[in-house]
Amino acid sequence: MKSAVLFSGGKDSTMALYNSIKNGDDVKYLLSMVSKNSSSYMFHVPNINLTDLISKAVNIPLIKAETDGIKEDELKDLKAQFEILKDQGVEAIYTGALYSTYQKSRIEKLGEDVGLKIISPYWHVNQEEYMHEVVDAGFDVIICGVFAYGLGKEYLGRHIDNQCIEDLKKVNDKVPINLAFEGGEAETFVLDGPIFKKRIKILDADVDWHVDNGTYIIKDAILEDKD
Repeated sequence: MKSAVLFSGGKDSTMALYNSIKNGDDVKYLLSMVSKNSSSYMFHVPNINLTDLISKAVNIPLIKAETDGIKEDELKDLKAQFEILKDQGVEAIYTGALYSTYQKSRIEKLGEDVGLKIISPYWHVNQEEYMHEVVDAGFDVIICGVFAYGLGKEYLGRHIDNQCIEDLKKVNDKVPINLAFEGGEAETFVLDGPIFKKRIKILDADVDWHVDNGTYIIKDAILEDKD
């Protein structure tokens, strides 16, 4: 099946890509929607500009499209890209949706309108098991945004490993959070993994912190060969 992946560079869309490849799909494109609105209801924002690097790292072409990120109106921009993908022979779109009915239902409606199958392979997955699956599969993921009480500045730029997952569970014991961040608690970015031909090396980054939330902004990064 010819497919494309709605792609942000975060762990969930990368896992959706991983799943599509494991399924034997012919993944034609990654689709990144670049929102001008940092509070977009639909689209991931932190470090979205770096999906170009991941596209090169996994050797799959990237389509990048801008949207004003205005609630509901941004769906028209996404639909236009779905129509382009349909014209290119794509049959299915993979998404990294885990729990957000708001996002999943709207994407599925667009897919129905355009004639594309929508696949969300990790929908309602067990949060803790999923996070361990990401780590166990060999993905190198960093946290690049925190927006929930209990997640402090020290999490920005932190790599997600088994110890990080245990620390997140301790946070969850005190303040309920979605361990997989699907409630908007945090955003992530993937630097390496089993489907990467090269890894991403961060050369320069800034932490932008505002009282109780912040982002890890990658200012410069390159691709480097893997050992």
